[in-house]
Amino acid sequence: MGEDTDATLTLNHHGFLPDHNYVTEADIISTVEFNHTGELLATGDKGGRVVIFQREPESKSEPFSQGEYNVYSTFQSHEPEFDYLKSLEIEEKINKIRWLPQQNAAHFLLSTNDKTIKLWKVSERDKRPEGYNLKDEEGRIKDVSTVTSLQVPVLKPMDLMVEVSPRRVFANAHTYHINSISVNSDYETYMSADDLRINLWHLDITDRSFNIVDIKPANMEDLTEVITAAEFHPLHCNLFVYSSSKGTLRLCDMREAALCDKHSKLFEEPEDPSARSFFSEIISSVSDVKFSHSGRYLLTRDYLTAKVWDLNMESKPLETYQVHDYLRSKLCSLYENDCIFDKFECAWNGSDSVIMTGAYNNFFRMFDRNTKRDVTLEASRESSKPRAVLKPRRVCAAGGKRRKDDISVDSLDFTKKILHTAWHPNENIIAIAATNNLYIFQDKLNSEMH
Repeated sequence: MGEDTDATLTLNHHGFLPDHNYVTEADIISTVEFNHTGELLATGDKGGRVVIFQREPESKSEPFSQGEYNVYSTFQSHEPEFDYLKSLEIEEKINKIRWLPQQNAAHFLLSTNDKTIKLWKVSERDKRPEGYNLKDEEGRIKDVSTVTSLQVPVLKPMDLMVEVSPRRVFANAHTYHINSISVNSDYETYMSADDLRINLWHLDITDRSFNIVDIKPANMEDLTEVITAAEFHPLHCNLFVYSSSKGTLRLCDMREAALCDKHSKLFEEPEDPSARSFFSEIISSVSDVKFSHSGRYLLTRDYLTAKVWDLNMESKPLETYQVHDYLRSKLCSLYENDCIFDKFECAWNGSDSVIMTGAYNNFFRMFDRNTKRDVTLEASRESSKPRAVLKPRRVCAAGGKRRKDDISVDSLDFTKKILHTAWHPNENIIAIAATNNLYIFQDKLNSEMH
């Protein structure tokens, strides 16, 4: 980890190099997700577009080189809309993308903006039918009286075409903004969560969903917390977890009741009264929650820390990792510039032994759970030339001793933030979204072994 990380590829979101000083809002990447095999990688942006990258097969001329990811398909998933009843604009920004496990030659993915979830089919076509009896070559219907003989239509090869088509639109079920979608392990249902409610959908039924969590109080003045993220258990289709702005996690079992307002387990760390401040509640809000692949652990991210929880221990986290503790003295200015409300995501590696999450200055952090080593790496054009080895970075806290190459906490760029990250399900390949650029890194040892 760290020294062995090879910067294999840097992809601009749309395949071209932008003007460094000018980034349009629509090009900012808002979600990143590998599919279940890791062969495809999807990104969504604030302009409502989805870009799918495909991993190229290893070339025979370079047997030791890993296949790189190249653009496979780009499509417009969502358009800006207007809610006339509430006089509110509905942004086209893609909040989340989730792949469905592949059942046949086609791929399926769910994408959502604040209000509407869509199911997309991604398929390839490399043959076209020719020799129709009742149509001419342009596709026009022939006059039946001119047909004097019958022929058998044949399939002829053609250039590969990737077709993306919408198969389902799941709308009108959320009053508040959707923050999470999660596909169930039964591969038939999925859930969507907004600030106050979680709905359960069947993938084939678009006109109704079942409300499984509702934390909206009778009087909105009594509102004390909101739902921030939700995810299904990877193995047990009856279990799911959701996190809150108060820093709590609730594990729910759909076998117990149709409405899961009463949780099965509540994971909450007792607060240290001596450390309480004006910012305590804000920085304890959980921005992301992820089950480990084994289903035994939960990984959460709040503003300053990443925590690993054991499903069998509710009283406190099993492990707590300081992501950027040097910002604790900067909370006042981070509150004033709204950075304190940034929602960082987190990710597990394929074996659940390493966790990853983002930070500021285009830094991202990795923590090895076994060796307790951690590293800070940077996703930037300067440090990420293809095949270059990433050098660990170190931030020096205010007033601390600075070593060579250390970065002062006062010189961090808070406009450059790594909010969205993804880890290949089986290999040490990671995808990092930095504003409008997508960086793909791989472990150097990993690439030498193949």
